[in-house]
Amino acid sequence: MQPILSCRNILVDFSGFKAVQGVDLEVQPQEVRFLIGPNGAGKTTMLDVICGKTKVRSGEVLFQQTKKITKLQEHEIVNLGITRKFQAPSIFSKLTVFENLELSVKQRRNLWSVLRAKLSGEEKDKIVSLLEKIGLKEQMSEAAGSLAHGQKQWLEIGMQLMQEPQILLLDEPIAGMSESERYKTGELIHEIADTCSVLIVEHDMEFVKNFSKKVTVMHEGKVLCEGSMEEIQQNEQVAEVYLGRRGKAC
Repeated sequence: MQPILSCRNILVDFSGFKAVQGVDLEVQPQEVRFLIGPNGAGKTTMLDVICGKTKVRSGEVLFQQTKKITKLQEHEIVNLGITRKFQAPSIFSKLTVFENLELSVKQRRNLWSVLRAKLSGEEKDKIVSLLEKIGLKEQMSEAAGSLAHGQKQWLEIGMQLMQEPQILLLDEPIAGMSESERYKTGELIHEIADTCSVLIVEHDMEFVKNFSKKVTVMHEGKVLCEGSMEEIQQNEQVAEVYLGRRGKAC
């Protein structure tokens, strides 16, 4: 199987500080991949590179094997099929849950176009189906600002999914969630992966253990190792740099 995303020898330099140093990373179609490591390891910078927020000093990012995206603008990368949810939820608090998803319908780029246009029956069905998937169908007529923290996170994930991405980037998606919300988020991520690859930066090791299949560990801007969580836990290098001591990592 060919990877849907290939990062090759990525170097990011911030005024002499090498935040990412020669990183190679591949993501397969419909894969759930976790990116972990200590603070400052370069994880979020890699997401920034993939979505076009940060430009590389050298290296290349390929989407679908042939499309070079390192020089594209963020909106161009979204149009190709790569979307990102940042750590803090960014929703329209005064609009209803349904209206937030309506605003995110692919090809509709601003509030004015949504207010002027009527949704097709197919688009309405798509929104209702997505509301069921993210567990917010009963809240569809409520103001988004009234939702609980975890529900706001699910709503923003839903807003990204309305763009019909092929890759979804998530930065610490369970931050501030209750235990039950974390479990539901993990299940949602794997459901999303039926149609879309998911690359996740996460610090909560219990969550990674429960919902990962493949993990990439970064340290000081480099990839330290990759593998299953069980393999990562047995890696002595990971134990040394991630925990600062010998023994089982994570």
